[in-house]
Amino acid sequence: MLLLNNIEVIYSDVIQVLRGVSMQAPEGKIVALLGANGAGKTTTLRAISGLLRAQEGKVTRGNIEFGGQRIDNLDPENIVRLGIIQVLEGRRLFRHLTVEENLLLGGIARGGIARDLEQVYEYFPRLKDLRRRVSGYLSGGEQQMLVIGRGLMAHPKLMMLDEPSLGLAPLLVQEIFEEIKKMSEREGMAIILVEQNARLALKIADYAYVMENGRVVLDGPAAQLAENEDIKEFYLGLTQVGERKSYRDVKHYKRRKRWLG
Repeated sequence: MLLLNNIEVIYSDVIQVLRGVSMQAPEGKIVALLGANGAGKTTTLRAISGLLRAQEGKVTRGNIEFGGQRIDNLDPENIVRLGIIQVLEGRRLFRHLTVEENLLLGGIARGGIARDLEQVYEYFPRLKDLRRRVSGYLSGGEQQMLVIGRGLMAHPKLMMLDEPSLGLAPLLVQEIFEEIKKMSEREGMAIILVEQNARLALKIADYAYVMENGRVVLDGPAAQLAENEDIKEFYLGLTQVGERKSYRDVKHYKRRKRWLG
């Protein structure tokens, strides 16, 4: 469904952030995008959604295709009409509006809104109880449910989630990730998941890519990467014998160069 073919991205005509990134997101599959801060994960999402221009960025080489159509030259609104939704990091809501008003805005261009609302409430029953609550007064977890639900209202073919677990309690994170998995299976949509919680991301993903310094340095089936010694040590914080690494070990760990070999 989605193909990135050797793309390069430059900001302000000076700063190169992505260097030959290629990846794909098939229909009905969850693809995890892992890497440290500054690796280029969010820039990759912006390249797909067309939001690079707002940050003075552009794709300077390669191309992006969705459903066989090239999209890297399209405006964000046209990309949304094709069925691509990006749920931004930081839980961006209309905080003065109620939960249900936020959801209705997500489905404003679609028919059957009442049915769509019930679908969102089926995934996130807590939102139905809070539908008259002003969204700015919701907890962090409830706000994250709301932004995902608002994205679902647009009937996306591809949903991109940027750090959905950020700042949330572990139990809420588990609940949200379980619903993300259900959404992919039931709706048949592709999901790209950018996530610092590598353990949980690999648990629900079908395939994963690891990025460093604007490049994809490792990729494969998620279950396979979860057993990779480099992934265990650097992203899961485990030594080769399965013990959790100390903070000092993680702080001074240097990635083995064979990833780029």
